[in-house]
Amino acid sequence: MIALLAFYLFATLTIGSAVLVIFARNPVHSVLWLIVGFFNAAGLMLLTGAEFIAMLLVIVYVGAVAVLFLFVVMMLDIDFASLRSGFNRNLPFGLLIALVLLSEIVIAIGAHQAGPALARGNGAPPANAVPNIEALGNLLYTRYLPIFELAGFVLLVAMIGAIVLTHRSRGDSRGQNASRQIARRPEDAVRIAKPAVGEGMTL
Repeated sequence: MIALLAFYLFATLTIGSAVLVIFARNPVHSVLWLIVGFFNAAGLMLLTGAEFIAMLLVIVYVGAVAVLFLFVVMMLDIDFASLRSGFNRNLPFGLLIALVLLSEIVIAIGAHQAGPALARGNGAPPANAVPNIEALGNLLYTRYLPIFELAGFVLLVAMIGAIVLTHRSRGDSRGQNASRQIARRPEDAVRIAKPAVGEGMTL
């Protein structure tokens, strides 16, 4: 029973946080809602018995991808002074989110110990069959290979879009001229001289 309630809780929060990622007006808030979504998705994976995927979601996506997104957001033209001014006002809301995430971790661990949420034979892998990593690799590179490649293409498009959005052309920037660098000869950059003793250095 607790596993089923935890499943609906994590699924609802995952969908809600995904919607807020899209509709949040502040990009920093979008990244924070994305972290909430990753945590809840990790809870769902933990309920289905995929501990490895849950660990990847928390360590890789929250610890690396979300931090990378924050770096990208910091490159945008955002008035962070106005964001810091509302720190005390948003502190109770932030503490509430942290408390919810902590309670979800406790619920997920309790639900995982209580048993799998999905019934056997209804999409869930049989117990003690193959390891999670091997089963995931078999499905990704055989049955779901086109979808897996399509997801990679979507990520590529998202990466190109982020580069285009953050790229700015400045008038005082000096670009790299590769052909000029290649055509440069050593005698254009180095001058060999034989100065007299005491006259070798000019300050």
